[in-house]
Amino acid sequence: MNITTPKPAADDVFVPRPQVRKRYGVSDMTIHRWLRDERMGFPRPIKIRGRCYFRESELVAFERSRVAERGGAS
Repeated sequence: MNITTPKPAADDVFVPRPQVRKRYGVSDMTIHRWLRDERMGFPRPIKIRGRCYFRESELVAFERSRVAERGGAS
């Protein structure tokens, strides 16, 4: 499986890590594990002033890839 990272749009939104945890209903440890597992394809965070942010466009692409892997099941 080859996952490409979309190019960020100029108006891309940066989502802080706590909101990402809430978005997926997971803990910090789960996000840490997802980041370590390359097969997962979870977007890499951007560090700004020591805090982690994720590009919303990359989170949406990740979500779409997960749905596609399951054959489009909802």
